[in-house]
Amino acid sequence: MTGLDTENTTTPQLHLQNMTASDLQLNSDSQRLMPPARCRGPFNSIKLFVLCHGMLQLTQLLVSGYLKSSISTIERRYGFSSQKSGILASFNEVGNIVLIVFVSFFGSRVHRPRFIGGGALVVSLAALIMAMPHFISGPYQYTDHISKSKEEDSGLCQLESSFQSPLSNHSCTQQESHSQQGVFPLLLLGQLLLGIGGVPIQPFGISYIDDHASKRNSPLYLGILLAVTSIGPAFGFMMGSFMLSFYVDIDKMSKDQIGLERRDPRWVGAWWLGFLVAASFLFLTSLPYLFFPRQMPKEETGGDATEPRAEEEKKPLPDPVQELTLTQFLKSFPRIALRTLRNPIYLLVVLAQVHLAAMVAGLATFMAKFIERQFTQTASFSNMMIGGVSIPLAVLGIVLGGALMRRLSMSTRGSALMCTAAILMCILTALPLLLLGCSTQSVTGVYPTTQNVSLGCSAGCSCPTETFNPVCGSDGVEFISPCHAGCMTKVQDNNTIKVLNYTNCGCINGSHALPGTCGSNCEHLLLPFMVLSALTCFIASFSQTPSYMMILRTVRTEDKSFAVGVQYMLFRMLAFLPAPVLYGIAIDTTCILWGKKCGRNTSCHYYNMDLFRQRFLGLQVLFVCGAFICFLLSLLILRHRAGQQGQQAGQRYTVVNGVKSPDNNTASKELQRMAA
Repeated sequence: MTGLDTENTTTPQLHLQNMTASDLQLNSDSQRLMPPARCRGPFNSIKLFVLCHGMLQLTQLLVSGYLKSSISTIERRYGFSSQKSGILASFNEVGNIVLIVFVSFFGSRVHRPRFIGGGALVVSLAALIMAMPHFISGPYQYTDHISKSKEEDSGLCQLESSFQSPLSNHSCTQQESHSQQGVFPLLLLGQLLLGIGGVPIQPFGISYIDDHASKRNSPLYLGILLAVTSIGPAFGFMMGSFMLSFYVDIDKMSKDQIGLERRDPRWVGAWWLGFLVAASFLFLTSLPYLFFPRQMPKEETGGDATEPRAEEEKKPLPDPVQELTLTQFLKSFPRIALRTLRNPIYLLVVLAQVHLAAMVAGLATFMAKFIERQFTQTASFSNMMIGGVSIPLAVLGIVLGGALMRRLSMSTRGSALMCTAAILMCILTALPLLLLGCSTQSVTGVYPTTQNVSLGCSAGCSCPTETFNPVCGSDGVEFISPCHAGCMTKVQDNNTIKVLNYTNCGCINGSHALPGTCGSNCEHLLLPFMVLSALTCFIASFSQTPSYMMILRTVRTEDKSFAVGVQYMLFRMLAFLPAPVLYGIAIDTTCILWGKKCGRNTSCHYYNMDLFRQRFLGLQVLFVCGAFICFLLSLLILRHRAGQQGQQAGQRYTVVNGVKSPDNNTASKELQRMAA
């Protein structure tokens, strides 16, 4: 035994010579299958990377969805117009558009996990900046809130000519300089950083997984990320529904000091709280990326081990983009983009997707506000309807569309037919939405517009011009304040400062009024509206997977990466960036009473709800019709091409067989069906 040990240690070359070729091969395979010690750590697992990336994408998209769920609340809190809110909602695309081109160039040249982690930290910082206006601003001050601590009868009809507005010029100047001026730029900065930080997260994550996952598991991992991407905004809306049920200044006052109900049109929820929660989650999910290696061992599964060795030893083809310098890349990008856009099928499908993306961007930003106003619902309930009903059904439609396409083994022309049919059905379900609604409730001095603004019953009350504290009279008529209703007294809750009732109202039959708006009396139409709206989202989402497959099948193989990059760039430039602003402008044109504060316009108090519904949902129908026209044209072009190919194939068939027969048309039709 000792001699054997000595022989093995002193003459290793002789020992290797005595080994058979199969033994050498076995040892070589074992060494290749067993990673070195430094590669056995938890951060060398692609499964752990997929888990971390799924959590990061969920949190990142949660921030985007949460902002859209809070946009109407931020608008009310800081007196923004809908156009300004639209600019805020889409401003993250500015940073994204500027940098997205370079993602294709850098690819695997950089340490992708660290770039992803750095981007996540930037997004976390952006979420913190988005919450900062709450802390640099004073408490939320609505009409009658300041003066309640000074005068018990403020906001009521006071027969004194010396009555002054609750906000003096000094307080207005101080508020304007310290609170309002810096809020909008700060929110824009947060949105800009949100777009910049989000640039490397998805593309670098997908490419990293595709490079290191096994061929068998890669589609599963990417499918998980796609599902997370779809449900992320839904979580954002659901979190918005929860956070907006709390009062905005919950950190600055006790519960019994809150004088508003959630249904009061002046109610502002704790919009800032969700950004703090999201920033914390983003910071935690960014930390693991600092420990993932630049390259990790290729994942191996049981299915991979049965493949031939020659298949394992194949090296991936070099990416031509990675062989270019930055200057060469920037010079070649416009040329390849133009070449791709000259493809009529690609151009039409992308334009159709742009129309649908513009519709989604506008609806996601302002649909909650529309439900609030049209059906007199709270912001919390409106967000719950979107996050809990509309978005999940849209995700289900995407999944079922892909499953149906796989089940039927659809060709490119079949995909175009499916997209055209889905969007046509979408038009049929979207049109009735224009009829589901009610007109603006009767508001004395505001609507109908033919009503006389000056009221004799409250002419001597010296009501402030900037006041907004709506009350609903016992006769069903709404007034913009108890002062305008001629109310002389009020009944308050003994334990809180909430007003229960206004009495001795000279302008109301019955002489009493309840705080808050009378509402549009349209609550009974909310259910059919949500059913049709969710059905429209469900049907429209059927076209997403087929349209993507049409793009991948109609461009050159070497141009696919560029084609997808150009597609997302057009999405941002033509849909996600301008659409919320366009919707906001359309909404602002329907305002019939703007709020006033310190001599300037703030957010809108009352809309002409018929115009609001027609223009808001009319834009939806317009975009859907544009998508239908593009899909229909692509279908016609594909049918025309198939006909030409079938005729050419039929002619070749006749020549090769030397036959001249009247059955040539029959053969041509058969070949057309085969070509399709």
